[in-house]
Amino acid sequence: MSEELVILVNENDEQIGLMPKMEAHEKAMLHRAFSVFIFNKKNELMLQQRALHKYHSPGLWTNTCCSHQRDGETNIEAGKRRLQEEMGFVTDLDESISFIYKAPFDNGLTEHEYDHVLLGNYEGEPVINKDEVANWKWMPLEDVYKDVKENPDLYTEWFKIIFDKFYIHLKS
Repeated sequence: MSEELVILVNENDEQIGLMPKMEAHEKAMLHRAFSVFIFNKKNELMLQQRALHKYHSPGLWTNTCCSHQRDGETNIEAGKRRLQEEMGFVTDLDESISFIYKAPFDNGLTEHEYDHVLLGNYEGEPVINKDEVANWKWMPLEDVYKDVKENPDLYTEWFKIIFDKFYIHLKS
């Protein structure tokens, strides 16, 4: 199977090309991505712990799932696909905010993403894909916010950025 391609974009989220995922991360190229946040009726957020063998941020806690859109795929289609692949369920998703961030990692790779935040609701338990996810939990949004501030090394860079900038938006 060939390497996954990411969608290169400009600062207006207009597609300007495709590039293999690893090359985009090696060259810190701006590319389209999404982050899914799933809540239950108690306003708890479903968090996942990234698998321990991931090439960056292994073992860190983050939002329910995230990845990159495929060429021709909408944000919602991509979010539902990846939710099924990582967490073993699908639910309706709504587009929320989007933002650009850049986060270099110790391994020489850089996430430089135009990230679309997708929100959904779910009441069940996921059936996690152990190749992608080490663990999961429900956590009240207020507790997540506090824990990210007190224990930032336990969370992914993009998750910390989302919580820092958009906590008020996520609460509503």
